[in-house]
Amino acid sequence: MAIYFVPTANPFCLPSSSSLSLTTQTYVYHPIKCSFERQLTICKAVHQSAIHPPILTKRGLSISFLTTFVLSLAGEDANAAILEADDDEELLEKVKRDRKKRLERQGVIKSSTKETGYLQDLVYKLSEVGKAIENNDLPTAASVFGSGTETDWVQNANIALNKLSASPEEKTAVDTFNSSLASLISSVAGNDVESSKLAFVSSASAFEKWTYLTGLVVQLKGL
Repeated sequence: MAIYFVPTANPFCLPSSSSLSLTTQTYVYHPIKCSFERQLTICKAVHQSAIHPPILTKRGLSISFLTTFVLSLAGEDANAAILEADDDEELLEKVKRDRKKRLERQGVIKSSTKETGYLQDLVYKLSEVGKAIENNDLPTAASVFGSGTETDWVQNANIALNKLSASPEEKTAVDTFNSSLASLISSVAGNDVESSKLAFVSSASAFEKWTYLTGLVVQLKGL
């Protein structure tokens, strides 16, 4: 415990000569509780705060990580933008080629009025056959087919299909149609109602797919 002596007189006022005697001055001591350990702790804290660098907080670490992450993403985005630009250019070229092919196809179709007429006749004939089969009237369906695959409208339809088919997928659809149509003619001739219905659905589906592939679906009536 430290002891401080505090004079009762004003320290800034000199006493008169008559009161210089030590016996005439009165001192009162006031014990002040002050822990030496507490003063040492305060001094140590002040010393450490002066020489140690600032502590990096969680928030500071988060900001630093976020900054690094954003910068890395910026580099990746730049590389991705270059790749996307190349992809976009290739896609644009593909779109141009496809458009050119469609225009050429439309030109061929517009100039093929005779073949388009053959296909329109095919739609009407198949419609008649379908109605007859739905009513289980196979003799009427057989009369529409006439001599089978050698009938004029069947032959003319094949001419048009082969001429207006360009892609492998379109040609595959034509082959499926011809195969299904042959089965349909055979089933009708054999008076097999169930087989005739299945073969008719297969024939109609193959022909409809072909019209979508070629774009003729918007020109032919009755589909």
